[in-house]
Amino acid sequence: MTQAPARRPDPRRQHDREIAALAVPAFGALVAEPLFVMADSAIVGHLGTAQLAGLGVASALLTTAVSVFVFLAYATTAAVARRVGAGDLRAAIRQGMDGVWLALVLGGVVIAVALPAAPGLVDLFGASDTAAPYATTYLRISSLGIPAMLVVLAATGVLRGLQDTRTPLYVAVAGFIVNAGLNAGLVYGAGLGVAGSAWGTVIAQCGMAAVYLTVVVRGARRHGASLRPDAAGIRTSAQAGIPLLVRTLSLRAILMIATAVAARLGDADIAAHQIILSLWSLLAFALDAIAIAGQAIIGRFLGAGDTEGARGVCRRMMQWGIAVGVLLGLLVIVSRPVFLPLFTGDSTVKDTALPALLVVALSQPICGVVFVLDGVLMGAGDGPYLAGAMLITLAVFTPAALAVPVLGGGLTALWGAMTLMMAVRMLTLWLRARSGRWLVTGATR
Repeated sequence: MTQAPARRPDPRRQHDREIAALAVPAFGALVAEPLFVMADSAIVGHLGTAQLAGLGVASALLTTAVSVFVFLAYATTAAVARRVGAGDLRAAIRQGMDGVWLALVLGGVVIAVALPAAPGLVDLFGASDTAAPYATTYLRISSLGIPAMLVVLAATGVLRGLQDTRTPLYVAVAGFIVNAGLNAGLVYGAGLGVAGSAWGTVIAQCGMAAVYLTVVVRGARRHGASLRPDAAGIRTSAQAGIPLLVRTLSLRAILMIATAVAARLGDADIAAHQIILSLWSLLAFALDAIAIAGQAIIGRFLGAGDTEGARGVCRRMMQWGIAVGVLLGLLVIVSRPVFLPLFTGDSTVKDTALPALLVVALSQPICGVVFVLDGVLMGAGDGPYLAGAMLITLAVFTPAALAVPVLGGGLTALWGAMTLMMAVRMLTLWLRARSGRWLVTGATR
C-alpha cells in the first residue's frame, strides 16, 4: 500500500499568519498615537475656549514637524529588516542605532529652531490674540519633547525591522495612559493649566523613548553591537531618509492644497471636508498597518536573497489590501447616516458630506493597493522611486484640485480629485512592482 505524499504547506497561509502577526499590533500602536492629542484636548478643553484654540494651533505645528521626520521609522525598518534577513543581528541593531542617533541630532536642531520661532509660527498659523499666548506656551514646552518623539520613531523602526510590532503597541498604550494621568494631575491638580498639559506630554514622550532605548540597548549588548555614534552610519541613514522626506512633504502638500481648496468652496464645505478627512485618516491607519508589515517582511526576504518569496508576499499583501479596502468601503457606506451626526448637527454640512463620503468609500480598494505597494517598496529601500512617483502625483493632483472651484465643482468633485490622486499613485507603484526592479537583494541596498 503506497503512502500518500505529504502535503506541502500553503505559502499563502504562512504569509497570512505573518502579515496578521505584524499588522494587527501595528494597527493598535497607530491608533494609540492620535489619542495623545485627543486626551490633551479633552482635558484642556475644560479650561476655556482660548486655551483649547491655543492647543489646537500648537498641536497642528507639532504634528506637522514630527510627521515630516516619519522617514526615521520607515528607512530604519527597511535597513534593519535587510540585515535580519541576511542573518546579521549585530549589524541590524548597529544600523538601528545609527537611526536613533540621527533622531537625536534632528531633534536638537528642531528645538533650536522652535524655541525662538514659536511666537512667529503661532502667528503664521493665524492664532487669535487670546489664543496665541497659550499656543506659544504649549509649543515651547512641547518642543522640548521632540527629540524623544523622534527617538520613538527611529526605535519603532528598529523593532519593526526585527519583526516586532508588539512592543511598540505596549509602549504606545502605556504612554497614552501615563500621558492622560499626568495631564489631569498637572493641569488641575498642580494648577499649571496649558503648561501642565505640555509638560505631561513631554514627560510621557521621554518615558516612551527611555523604554525603547532600554530595549534597543539590551539587544545591542546581547549581540555585541556598538552603541557609539558613527558619523558614516548616521550619514547613510540620513541619505536613505532624504527621498522618503521628499515623498512625505509631497503628500503633506497634497493634503494642504485639498484643505485650501475646500476652504474656498464655503463654510459648509470646509466643515464637511474636515470631518471626511478625519475619517480618511482613520481608515488610513488600518491600511498603513499592512504597509508596515510589508516593510518588515519584504526587507527580510530581500536581505536573505529570496526574490521569489518577496514576490509571493507582495502578491498576498495586495490581496489583503484590496480585501481590507472593500471592507472599509462597505463600512463607510453603511455607517454614513450614523457617522455624520457624531460631528455635526448642521443639515447643510451633512448634505454636503454625504455624496463625498460615497466617493471615499468607493476609493478604499484603490487606497488598499496604494498603501500595500508603498510599504513593499519602502521595505525594498526603493526611496528614490517613491519620491519621484509622489512628485508626479502632486503635479497631476494640483491642477485637478485647483480646477474644482473654477469649474463650479463642490466637495464631491474635490474628493474625486483626491481619488484621482490615489489612482495615479496606484498606477506608478503598480508599474514599479510589476517591473521587478525593486527586487535588489543583499544586506544593504
